[in-house]
Amino acid sequence: MALTSMERGRALSPVERLDWLRLTRTESVGPVTFHRLMERFGTPTAALEALPDLARRGGRDRPLSIVPRAGAERELAILDRMGARLLAWCEPDYPPQLAAIEDAPPVLTVLGDPARLSRPAVAVVGARNASLTGRKLAGMIAHDLAEAGITVVSGLARGIDTAAHEASLHRCTVAALAGGVDVIYPPENADLHRRIAEQGVLVAESPPGTEPQARHFPRRNRLISGLSRGVLVVEAALKSGSLITARLALEQGRDLFAVPGSPLDPRAQGCNRLLKDGAVLVETADDILAYLGPQGMAAFNAPAVGGGPVPPPVDPGEKEMEAARPRVTLCLSPTPVHIDEIVRDCQLSAAVVLTILLELELAGRLHRHPGGRVSLA
Repeated sequence: MALTSMERGRALSPVERLDWLRLTRTESVGPVTFHRLMERFGTPTAALEALPDLARRGGRDRPLSIVPRAGAERELAILDRMGARLLAWCEPDYPPQLAAIEDAPPVLTVLGDPARLSRPAVAVVGARNASLTGRKLAGMIAHDLAEAGITVVSGLARGIDTAAHEASLHRCTVAALAGGVDVIYPPENADLHRRIAEQGVLVAESPPGTEPQARHFPRRNRLISGLSRGVLVVEAALKSGSLITARLALEQGRDLFAVPGSPLDPRAQGCNRLLKDGAVLVETADDILAYLGPQGMAAFNAPAVGGGPVPPPVDPGEKEMEAARPRVTLCLSPTPVHIDEIVRDCQLSAAVVLTILLELELAGRLHRHPGGRVSLA
């Protein structure tokens, strides 16, 4: 039976797991593209076979780098040696709240008990150069959330993240990492990293051994918000990663909370701006618990998903595709535009537009942005 990104609830076989991982790690295949490929071709094996031709149609002039089977086997062996697990999007242990977002990671590396990822959770994030008061307040709120049965999610960064993890570790804390699950960053959090692996959960999207780079952190931030019912920001400058997490939380339909601060402190300006824009003002954990209500403590219900065999994809004729490619490309620019706007402007079927965008991304000519927007690379 074909396994699609619309079918969840069963573990992968060893062969399926290898091809699922190979497709995930293939050059130019991001999370959204992975799910589009699975919807179109039904199995990772069929998608891998189709990749070279799709990339060529998109204008790629060099071979696509596809991870060999031996490479996927090596990654799984490394994870096994460190006691980590690879969770695929379709599997029962994959956190349902994360599975519900548009760009859910096809695979997660998990070090710790994956069952804890499905518990009700709130993210606590904020400035790396946090004030003593900010760190103390973040710790108090995180501790009280944990005591109330809420898992505290953060990013293991300096400042507010560290305070939140330390205060909630006695119950359950989850750290989403920008690099590999085995890579300690920042170095001074080595002991905290070890203790979270033993008592909480470490999660990563990147392969083991990946050193975190600047481009990895926005992806890490969407994991933080995606794993959570809501996001609390404690101290954040106007241009900060915490505000990126806040924006992603809103795009994912999560609740947004913020702690007010002095207008004279640059570290409070981001939180104060969030409050002006409608975030829920928080002084204690009780403010969050009261706002979430009983549903905040309930198990997350993932959207209903289908099952059964996948019908064969309906491919538009090549003549139709040749005529449509320049029309779609003309609608694209370096400025992100929503896919629905392209469909309306080109007066083409969604299937044709999505196929062309898929080709362009595999060719390295397209960037995907949150909220269903795309731009030329």
